[in-house]
Amino acid sequence: MRHCRSLTGAAALALMLSAIALTDVAYAAKPVGSDKGASEQSGGSNDKGIYATARITYSGSVPTNGSRGNVTSTDVNWTPPPCWYAPYLGAEDFKKKMSQDIERQMSAPGMGGHAGAALSELKRHYENEYGWTDTPGYKDYNVDKDGEGMFWAAVENPNEPDLLKRSSCNDLPFWVDNGEAPPSQYEEAITPEILAALAYQHMQLPDTEVTLAPEQTTKVNLPTWAWLDEAVFDKVQATAALNVPGFNLQATTTAKPVSLTLEPGTEDAVTYPASGECVINDDGSIGEPYAKGKANRTPPCGIKYLRSSGNGTYNLQATITWDISWTGTGGAGGDLPDGTFGNGQAVTVQEIQSVNR
Repeated sequence: MRHCRSLTGAAALALMLSAIALTDVAYAAKPVGSDKGASEQSGGSNDKGIYATARITYSGSVPTNGSRGNVTSTDVNWTPPPCWYAPYLGAEDFKKKMSQDIERQMSAPGMGGHAGAALSELKRHYENEYGWTDTPGYKDYNVDKDGEGMFWAAVENPNEPDLLKRSSCNDLPFWVDNGEAPPSQYEEAITPEILAALAYQHMQLPDTEVTLAPEQTTKVNLPTWAWLDEAVFDKVQATAALNVPGFNLQATTTAKPVSLTLEPGTEDAVTYPASGECVINDDGSIGEPYAKGKANRTPPCGIKYLRSSGNGTYNLQATITWDISWTGTGGAGGDLPDGTFGNGQAVTVQEIQSVNR
């Protein structure tokens, strides 16, 4: 907890940590349905409008239920953000929510000692302007500024499997005026780049079923041609957006196919080219369609099986590598790690029958 380090020693730190453990329900910004993906959720209003949090919405090439997509980063050290800070509630709604939770916990049986003292400090922070270095306190939950900004709070990425990472954004809710950037100490505050990474995580890529000649059944030592027409796949885009009063961000992540990798499903095979990676052609296709008269040629993209599959099949894996970039609000943009997605195809390989006279 970054802001707790500036309090007065270990005792104060322990008090604040106790308060957080006791009051996480009060400020954890997990909008209703946050485990279900792309639908938008907002709530809390008065005569000035709706000021409660609006969750991130996804559009474009994403699963219909908003769950995680199927693209995998080629960089094993890169992962989408496990958590972030985002607009949560307006001042009046936040006061209602937080004050009720504090009072409920303070009146719980046996509440006293350090835990009770921590709750009192938390109450002072939002009601009586009690603050610390880089973290000012608030007078009556900032209700005199209702409609002029929002309290921001932590949001967990429901697709992050590591609980510790998912809950690592553990600062207390903080105020941000409409149109202003969050204070610099909140490095995980939502940005177009974070939205781009989330769009990446939710991106749905097309299945990669290559065209083969011969189709499905081939012969030992006979080159099998493989290709993908330009019309089969094209660039894919996914957009993540966050829209609340005074704060609107979005980012679009774009994936463009750059190569096809073939894995025969057996070591008894040769790939063309030898690396198994077929690069994209100038016209956007990959490989070359087989046509009559090419039987004695080596395919630019393909496989030659050296052994029969017997009574079974080989599982040919065809994986597309995608170059991924993003653009976002304010002209922001950049590159993200390449992504991959592929699937398997069953291939039957038969021995060439000979006739003895």
